[in-house]
Amino acid sequence: MNIVIFGAPGCGKGTQSERLIDRYGFYHISTGELLRDHIARKTPLGITADRYISQGHLIPDDLMLSIIDELLDSDGVKGKNVIFDGFPRTVKQAEELEKLLDKRGAAVDTVIGLEVPDEELIARLINRGKESGRADDNIDTIKERLSVYHTQTQPLRKYYENRGNYKSINGSRAVDEIFAEIAGHIDSLG
Repeated sequence: MNIVIFGAPGCGKGTQSERLIDRYGFYHISTGELLRDHIARKTPLGITADRYISQGHLIPDDLMLSIIDELLDSDGVKGKNVIFDGFPRTVKQAEELEKLLDKRGAAVDTVIGLEVPDEELIARLINRGKESGRADDNIDTIKERLSVYHTQTQPLRKYYENRGNYKSINGSRAVDEIFAEIAGHIDSLG
């Protein structure tokens, strides 16, 4: 099973992904964590990614897709159920992800869309920045990230709705309530 967990920055993708991993044993592909690791280690990918991320922009599709393609072929991922957290972020990436999965005899089974109003997202991200020290959780970068989300990533909702595999979840509730709804949806897929 391949799940995309979808939503704006700060909507709870990482929190819900952790719970799904604990309950179902999914392999977690978090492009954000992957890129932050490369940035911290100052790899060539990290240096390139940092130029985009520090300004609140997405890294180029071709670079992100090559990372995902390589990761899907790695021994730790082959044959496992996967959660894609923070990917895809554009319709082009979604189309290319379909091709990557199709050549492996797989598909995106469901897309979990965590819906949270912008005002709440901003408050969550500012708080996360204070707690974690993440440099990209400051008000200017947050506003840019939300703008990028609405223009480049939000169209994915329609893309997946048209494919009949988008499940909208109210992400403004208690973490346990959100997870119960997500788990019920996944269990219904069999």
